[in-house]
Amino acid sequence: MSNNIEEQFTPVDGQAKMERKYIQETFPGNDSMFSRLRLSTDGSFATLIATSDSNILTVESLQDILGLDFKVRSMVVQFDNHSFEYMDVCAEVLGSCNSNEILDIIEYKANNIDTVNLTFPWYDSDFRSFTLYLSLGSVNLHKESSVVESAKAIQLHYYLREDNKTKTDLWLESFIHLVSNVSSTSTQVSYSTSMSMQWEFQKSTASIIYLFSITYAIAITFSIISCWRLDNVRTKVWVASCGVLSTGLAVLSGFGALLLLDQPFVMTVASCPFMILGIGLDDMFIMISCWQRTRVLDSVPDRLADTYKDAAVSISITTLTDALALFLGYSSPFGSVQSFCLYAGISICFCYLYSITFLGACMALNGQREAENKHWFTCAKIPEDLPTRNSKAFSICCVGGSYDRITEKEETEPMTHIFERFYGPFLTHKWMKSCVFVIYAGYLAVSIYGCFILKEGLDIKNLALDDSYIINYYNNQRQHFSEYSCIVMVTVKQPLPYWDHDEQKRLHSCISNFESLNFVNGTFAWFLSFQQYAKSTGLNISSPEAFQTHLLHFLELNSMFKQDINFTADNEIQASRFFIQSLNKTTMKDMMTGLRKTAEDCQIELLVYHPAFIYFDQYTVIMDNTVQTILVAVMVMLVVSLILIPSPFCSVWVAFAVCSVIVGVAGFMALWGVNLDSISMINLVMCIGFSVDFSAHISYSFVSSCKSDVNEKAIDALAHLGYPILQGALSTILGVVALSMSRSYIFRTFFKIVFLVITFGLLHGLVFIPVFLTLFGAYRKWC
Repeated sequence: MSNNIEEQFTPVDGQAKMERKYIQETFPGNDSMFSRLRLSTDGSFATLIATSDSNILTVESLQDILGLDFKVRSMVVQFDNHSFEYMDVCAEVLGSCNSNEILDIIEYKANNIDTVNLTFPWYDSDFRSFTLYLSLGSVNLHKESSVVESAKAIQLHYYLREDNKTKTDLWLESFIHLVSNVSSTSTQVSYSTSMSMQWEFQKSTASIIYLFSITYAIAITFSIISCWRLDNVRTKVWVASCGVLSTGLAVLSGFGALLLLDQPFVMTVASCPFMILGIGLDDMFIMISCWQRTRVLDSVPDRLADTYKDAAVSISITTLTDALALFLGYSSPFGSVQSFCLYAGISICFCYLYSITFLGACMALNGQREAENKHWFTCAKIPEDLPTRNSKAFSICCVGGSYDRITEKEETEPMTHIFERFYGPFLTHKWMKSCVFVIYAGYLAVSIYGCFILKEGLDIKNLALDDSYIINYYNNQRQHFSEYSCIVMVTVKQPLPYWDHDEQKRLHSCISNFESLNFVNGTFAWFLSFQQYAKSTGLNISSPEAFQTHLLHFLELNSMFKQDINFTADNEIQASRFFIQSLNKTTMKDMMTGLRKTAEDCQIELLVYHPAFIYFDQYTVIMDNTVQTILVAVMVMLVVSLILIPSPFCSVWVAFAVCSVIVGVAGFMALWGVNLDSISMINLVMCIGFSVDFSAHISYSFVSSCKSDVNEKAIDALAHLGYPILQGALSTILGVVALSMSRSYIFRTFFKIVFLVITFGLLHGLVFIPVFLTLFGAYRKWC
């Protein structure tokens, strides 16, 4: 299992990962001087948000919060026959546990809130300055002042050392257990930890295991019902059952082979069996349809040969296109997409192998039973016609084997008859063709509109189950603490003569460029504090010697700043860093790219970094990579169609159908509230293969028809493959419909997009493509 969120849902070679490596090498952390804003990762922590509908800054509410804080700090955890508390694992600052500033301000006494004049976003006391916006949320200020009148939320953090992961994980689990059982009349508490998202994400796979049994039960039932015939000999019940078994074997073989080769299994792969089931049943329905068009009196080998002659090319095209689309998706920069595409692609290959071997053998055995006119269940030989003196009930149970004496083929199914006699002529009527064009124009217009409003990026909370405790925490975080965004680290990567006035101007110019951005609120830097210190004490720092001497003394007084400077062995500054506070006034993508662009434009070599950039990097690659993958896949599909379909013109229509379905799926998924992220990207890649299936079947049948008139060709194609395509579409939707009940965003998204793909693929295969093919009668010499 490989379900690390960072590994699987962020770009493998993302820029922020390189930047983090540089930060960790240049500014190693100091265990005795913990600083939240200087972390190169999210750190190890527990956090809680206490909220109130009116005002959290009351004595009663603060007493509840202080009581909860005391419980957390005094919580005893058992580890390896020893017990420990928060103070034994906490991140330290000068020998003491890192504290919560709002509690420091009131000196851990609820009554003190009435005597303290809180100011927001910064609160300055005699000894230090507090960043109150990190602790207080939904703040109301007195008119025309920065004095706090009320607030609705208080957030507390408990940071831990990262030297013993087993120990810290135990403490975090105990924290979750403790806080989840807290109840209060005046406050509501939501909570999370640095490991919560990972732990909650790993529950997703288990949450859908019961859906597998539901899905396969539905698939078996549908297959048997749709392949059931009233004729006790000609019914295809056993072939339908073997078709479901065949897809199950394909999934087992594909997954087993890759797991034996030590290929990591990512949670997104769990949706593969649902997709493979639909593809396998689609192949089965095509083969059964082709078998039914063979001559009943021919030998079983001859009937199977004729079946393969018609079905094999069609199945090969769809398998090849599905597998190629998925293998092309393996080039994605996201581990979750790579894993899904590899597992799904290999499973589809096994599905094809089992369809033409195992399922073919099952059809041969079933055909042998039919040739001997034996009952489908008892395998006893039965009469073809109702014997005299027997009831009608006897004919229903114990008679079968009839066929059309004129064509020597099996009796036409009612649905096939509908496609041939009613639907085909109706669709090829000139007025209906005009209506189809109007419908298509509307479909295209809505799809294109949807593409323009499609949002990018994966909201991290969507990786947890809907009823997870962290959903409430993320909602409170967004509601009460969304005004201020990240405190971003800016690194000066080159040695600078900080004492030189010209260099100072260059550096101040860069800072001004950052502060001119509408989403930047302010700058916090060691050299600005040092310059202010020198000015207030009358120090001259304009020479290298004086600057270095006074700087070392300044750092002794302000030891936290030592972590912001990388000194060489002879105390020269090799690199340094400062921090800028950002506001939540733009999208995460625009904020990150805006800061990076500003850093690039600076005359000094700068690097901007925040741990969240690891996840924001998806915004920079997801759209381009998806478009690139789709374009390459469409070109490959076109080549495959040109090779396997004996008509260049019709191959172009297959490629057109692929593009049209992709545009439709992308547009309508935006209207359905699905973002373009690594999860939906999986489905869009898969969509390429699925969209080929329907149009390729119809196109191949169209060009293979011996009819001379284009309308008759279309009717013939619909009569032959209309019902199998409908069966395949319904079986695929039934294969994933159980996922709509999932509590996981990942699997619900899979259902939504597969539903759109199948719906639009079916619409193209049974409505748009047949009509479009008939409109080019001048090209009938090609088709």
